[in-house]
Order: sequence, then C-alpha cells, then structure tokens
Amino acid sequence: MQPVVRALQVLQALSGRPDGMTLQELHLALDIPLGSMHRILAVLREQRFVSRSPIDLRYFLGPAVRDLTEKNVSGAGGMQSLTTVVRELSQATGETVFLTELHGSEAVCVSLVEGTYPLRLFVRLGQVMPLNAAAAARVLLAYLPPTVAAELLGGSALGEFTPSSPHTVDAVLERLPVIRDRGYDIAADELDEGVWAVAAPVFTSTGRATASVTLAGSSGRFAADAVRSATIRSVTEAAARMSAHLGWTPGE
Repeated sequence: MQPVVRALQVLQALSGRPDGMTLQELHLALDIPLGSMHRILAVLREQRFVSRSPIDLRYFLGPAVRDLTEKNVSGAGGMQSLTTVVRELSQATGETVFLTELHGSEAVCVSLVEGTYPLRLFVRLGQVMPLNAAAAARVLLAYLPPTVAAELLGGSALGEFTPSSPHTVDAVLERLPVIRDRGYDIAADELDEGVWAVAAPVFTSTGRATASVTLAGSSGRFAADAVRSATIRSVTEAAARMSAHLGWTPGE
C-alpha cells in the first residue's frame, strides 16, 4: 500500500506546481527516500502520469492525468463543451477565438476557430504563446502564485514582437494584479500589429485557472468603446460558461 500512497503524494505535489519539481525537491517535500522516489517517478512516467523536461529534468503532471480529468468532467461536457463554446463565440462575433492551456512552462493553443473576418494572426493550433506579449498567456500567469509567475517569465525569452510588447519580467508582473482584479486581459498591438485581443480565465471546480479563452480581431473593428465593452462582456461570459462546465461555482 505504501508505494500507492507515495505515488498519490507525488501527483498531489506536482498538481500544485505548474512550474514542475526536480527529483530533489520532491524528495525533500515528501520525505521519500531518493531511491524510492526515483522508482516511483519511473513507473509514473512509464504510465504517462508524469512527464519530465529533457532540458532541466523537472517533473510535471503527464498526459494521462489530463485524460482522466477530461473523462471525469465528460458528463458536464468536458473539453468538447469548451471547444463548443469557442466555436459558438466565433460564430456569434465573426472573430477568431482560441483556447490556451499552460503545459509545464509553456502556454499552448489547444483549440482555435478562425473567424469570418480576415486576420493576420500569430496564433496557430499547437502554437506556444509568448508569456509576455499574449493576453492568453498573461491571464494564466495572473492566477499563479507571484513567485511561480516570476520564475516562468524569468526562464522564458521575452521577445519584442511589436513596439508595444512588454518585454521585461517586471513589466509583465505589474499587469498581473490588474488582470486578476478585472477578470480579463487586453493585448492591443502587442503580439501582432493591428490586432486587438481580449482573454479571460477558465476555472476548474477547485478554482484553478486551467485555461484562457481569447477573441482576436483587427484593431480597426474595435476602435469604438462600446464595441470593445460588448466584446469583453461576450468573452468573460463565454469563460464563465466554460468554467461552469468544469464545475466551478463563483464565490465558493
């Protein structure tokens, strides 16, 4: 029974660390001997419950955990329901809408529906979003512990995609409390010239921001305050619907 309990402890520890943990960190946090920890991690990796970065050798929750999570919420719609909301929002607005998740240290576009309006956009399905210049990524950072967000930013290349791109760790960190306070983020000409985007967080039943939903369109179509306000409302409402599918109840 002890190996099973220890394996569950490892998964629980990693679930609270989107930046991953080293073998030594897991050993110290859980007080499990290094030899035993190494064997547990080997089994969990083999079964895809844990993955390891080939660059810094940090351990993360693996794809099998995500598979279980999606199956667990399938009665409420699961990932299929989230992509349905993405499609509905795109159809209602005519704009490009996409879903982003934080995988280890990377914000990855996992679902995308292109709008009917023409748009030259940086984002593609499977695209790793820059943590500093994409509203989709900054929304995810905003709901992480500040030290974790700073560590992720410090380990990422903060490119200047446009003159408006925030390109220092401090510049991004200053925005995160504002994002949390208002519940969304806006990127105006920060990742792509001539593109305006708004992103909002999607929460699980535990209140964790598991994804962000983003609507992006030509800046010219969002020049009017009324249009921007209506679009922000549409995106935050879509995010709330997605969160409800995952069992999140505001205020709990």
